[in-house]
Amino acid sequence: MRTHYALFVMLAAAGLVAIGPAALAVEKDAGPAARPCGALRLTSSLPEPPAGMAVQQDVSVGADCAPRFGAVRLVPVDRAGRGVADGQRATATDGSHHVSSWNEMYDCCNIRMTGLYTTSDWTTGGNRVVSAATDATEQHNREPWNAGWSPASVTHGTDCTADCADSRSAAHADFTYRGIFDVTGDWYANSHHSYVGLRADGTASCRFDVVLRHTFVGWNWRHGCA
Repeated sequence: MRTHYALFVMLAAAGLVAIGPAALAVEKDAGPAARPCGALRLTSSLPEPPAGMAVQQDVSVGADCAPRFGAVRLVPVDRAGRGVADGQRATATDGSHHVSSWNEMYDCCNIRMTGLYTTSDWTTGGNRVVSAATDATEQHNREPWNAGWSPASVTHGTDCTADCADSRSAAHADFTYRGIFDVTGDWYANSHHSYVGLRADGTASCRFDVVLRHTFVGWNWRHGCA
């Protein structure tokens, strides 16, 4: 099966086959581990972890194309996903706080296809959010010959940035794909949505959505906060 699948990928790279709607019969012959699936939407909410820790969860696409939700795990930040940029979190003793989030899709070969990341900093005092700022960035996987995943749009906004009861931000990233596994550009598309709530008591919450136009057995959604 591996030999046939590798040959199929080589032919696709050479432009001799198109992997997409017209190639589903070929994919089915590759066995259940290489089965294409339909559209999928996943949603998850995670609390902010204690200082020095990260909370994260993995969700995989099973052999029947249904999602398999892993346990919500609390881990040290140095063992968390790549979304933790600096591996540190500010203490609340001086009224300054920081939280990072990551929202990523990996393929069955553990290659990150698309990802959305947020970083939030806020200060508190007098039972208020004195100031708040959230930034968002994206990452995507490219293939040779100027192919692979591409960002279609990336946006983010915050409802309150100064003197707030609380502050809520939303970040969105839409991605398209044209490459080895679909030369048409019409088959795969990933949309990531991340929401962060910043509170006057110095705590935060993270909520995530991902919407996938088509999926594949073995794809894995990884998301977390630190």
